[in-house]
Amino acid sequence: MWDERYAQEGFAYGTEPNDFLEAHASALPDGPVLCLSDGEGRNGVFLAQRGHAVTSVDLSEVGLAKARQLAAERGVAITTVVADLATWDLGEARWSGVVSISAHLPPEVRARVHGAVVRALRPGGVLLLEAYAPSQLGRGTGGPPAREWLFDVEQVKGELEGLDFELAHETERDVVEGRYHTGRAAVTQIIARKP
Repeated sequence: MWDERYAQEGFAYGTEPNDFLEAHASALPDGPVLCLSDGEGRNGVFLAQRGHAVTSVDLSEVGLAKARQLAAERGVAITTVVADLATWDLGEARWSGVVSISAHLPPEVRARVHGAVVRALRPGGVLLLEAYAPSQLGRGTGGPPAREWLFDVEQVKGELEGLDFELAHETERDVVEGRYHTGRAAVTQIIARKP
């Protein structure tokens, strides 16, 4: 499904970074940053432009090919990894930052990935996360159509045990990100740091 979506002309979610990431990117310490489910690379490329060594991981080779193209057009380089987050090893104390923007996964995979994020962050490392919240269901402005794939704040905080939360809330905002994420939306936003 993702290869098919990303094979369409243009960029499915645009080429500009997610607004939440753009507003809070300064919270990411210097060092390597991992972008989960980075698709066509708009977020990873933005962070590379800010001087981070970025690794973008996604299930879609088609999406990541566009990510490399976007990086080249913007005069930066990113490392891309085609992988299934259900089984991919994020490493131990490897990343200064992990960015998760709309990385909607089956609940059991999400819990595994979030546990892996805690282990993969270096001490002082930061997770920046935004995803659609349960109250997004039925709005038709983006996100998966199944509640269990949406991000409940307290549930996600439990999956990220071991991090200190600087921000963890559900809010509404206008999302304008290409053809598939446009309109008033309910989102969960998290900024969390590893002690």
